[in-house]
Amino acid sequence: MSFSKDVKIELLTGSEETADTAFAFLSGLLHGAGEIEKSAQGLKAYIVTDLNELYQKVNNIVHALYGDYLELEIEDDYVINKTTYYRITFPVSIAQSVLLDAGIIYLQDGGYQLNYGVDSNIVASNEEKIAFLRGAFLGCGTSSIRLSEAENVKTSSGYHLVLSSLSHEFLTDTAGLLSEFGIFSKLVERKNLYVLYLKEAEAIKDFLALMGANQSVLALSNEMIRREKRNQINREVNCINANISKTVDASMRQIDAINTIISTIGLDSLEDELQEVAMLRLANPEESLEGLLNLSTISLSKSGLNHRLKKLIRIADELK
Repeated sequence: MSFSKDVKIELLTGSEETADTAFAFLSGLLHGAGEIEKSAQGLKAYIVTDLNELYQKVNNIVHALYGDYLELEIEDDYVINKTTYYRITFPVSIAQSVLLDAGIIYLQDGGYQLNYGVDSNIVASNEEKIAFLRGAFLGCGTSSIRLSEAENVKTSSGYHLVLSSLSHEFLTDTAGLLSEFGIFSKLVERKNLYVLYLKEAEAIKDFLALMGANQSVLALSNEMIRREKRNQINREVNCINANISKTVDASMRQIDAINTIISTIGLDSLEDELQEVAMLRLANPEESLEGLLNLSTISLSKSGLNHRLKKLIRIADELK
């Protein structure tokens, strides 16, 4: 199961909407995943979701508020990319009342008009704002975050959480609500769709905590620790590999120089201190300078040993 679905399941099972927050929750949900249809019988309202667990929560809220029950349907048209989508249907008898009470529509000149933004009366208190955000995320929120199955298994990089909608006004107002809680997001347009996104892990954690998804906050925090530990190990391994490569390259140059000297003037023509260093390197081609010193009785510092090896290279260059 994806991280975003884990978050949604936690929100559905771990939070209860009160009489004060129920309309705000429905408003966010309908803005995020609602559809409205006008028929001869009156207005019809639907919620389209890939989360069948959402039905029970919404049904309980609607029954408590209006005394009626919702319908849950699955249609072939709602199977996309092997994901099954569900249609939660509001009865015609209460659909208009729900839409009015949730601030989705308003009456004007004997008819109704769509309210594309967030009705300020629906989100008057902080509790209502949080309930609205919870409903909005359940309706149109998703995340690309993947949790590691093991510490040494790399997951996708970065942290992204997005809310997508056709309504610019809805997401603009949602961004405003988030900012009131110190959570700052960005709104962009992608292929006729508006996307409100958070891409900083700390901002995502704050949003999850605000909605009440505390277990998901803990899971994300653990993921951040695992990724940082994995990145630190990778940096250390890369540093070690770079040092090994550097040591090998230097050793090959030194051995090549020594072999040039042997094949031309011979090691016996060198000073005793250079002969000693040359024999030490030939006998230990893979050792670092520190390793050579540990294997020998030469009384030298690393810089002193390096100076003599460089001198061998200069002699070989002159011979070439």
